Amino acid sequence: MRRKIPPTQALICFESAARHESFTRAAEELAMTQSAVCRQIANLERFLDVDLFRRTRRGVRLTEAGQTYSRRIANRLDAVERDTLSLMGNKGSATLELATVPTFGTQWLLPRMGQFVVQHPHVTINMTNRTRPFLFADTEFDAAIYFGDGDWSGTEVHFLMTESPVPVCSPQLLGGRPGLTPEQISQLPLLQQSTRPYAWRQWFESCDMRIEHDLNGTRLELFSMLAQAAMHGMGVALIPPFLIRSELESGRLVIANPHSFDSSNAYYLVIPERKAESATLQGFRDWVIEEARAYVQSRTGS
Repeated sequence: MRRKIPPTQALICFESAARHESFTRAAEELAMTQSAVCRQIANLERFLDVDLFRRTRRGVRLTEAGQTYSRRIANRLDAVERDTLSLMGNKGSATLELATVPTFGTQWLLPRMGQFVVQHPHVTINMTNRTRPFLFADTEFDAAIYFGDGDWSGTEVHFLMTESPVPVCSPQLLGGRPGLTPEQISQLPLLQQSTRPYAWRQWFESCDMRIEHDLNGTRLELFSMLAQAAMHGMGVALIPPFLIRSELESGRLVIANPHSFDSSNAYYLVIPERKAESATLQGFRDWVIEEARAYVQSRTGS
């Protein structure tokens, strides 16, 4: 069935005229005559059977329908332009759109990506931050790395690693002490992470403790934000050491207590079933699983 889509040139003229609210400035921008722009927009309005502009003696103004349509069309033209430039820049080579949890992507994945690029020079990987699961059908993502229970409908899920968070804080918060007991930690402000809402409860329970205020405290979404808050003395944060290696090595953060706990959640690579046969995805899958295996082995010494 033929798509009900207006001519591209008419949409380009409309987007420019809507952005400037001027047919004259749109014509200048597009290197067209004003009459040509007017004809394109008039044709678009006839196609839609909707008035997009109000014509006055002082110029043109978008109607309410025109304002809504211009926002949507601008986003879609921007997406077409990005995809076109990406294809032109890659000269037809394979591109992988990857969603990843932010701090893991920055601190663990990116430092290793150079190795993948050397092994797969024909593949370009674009990374976007996503902190929570989503529907692949609603996005352009080919795969995702997320932290959760591994239950993601319609996908192929591959375990990468668990995380072992420990309490960390600024050196000043220790007050000269070599470390803090769980009881001492419970008396300090507890920095909470919104994607791990029960982390402190799980940590205290693993210490055989029940703290009434273990869900209270400043709530932040990213580990990087927790680290910054902890460095500025706002409280104690539960963070996996491998995500704050530079902060620990520089002494900006210290481990207040080495005790950790086993979470039922972990980091997973998730691939939609409809894309599981992609050779590009299979190559990335094999590489990242091996990198995770080697990392866990080096960390545990096994």
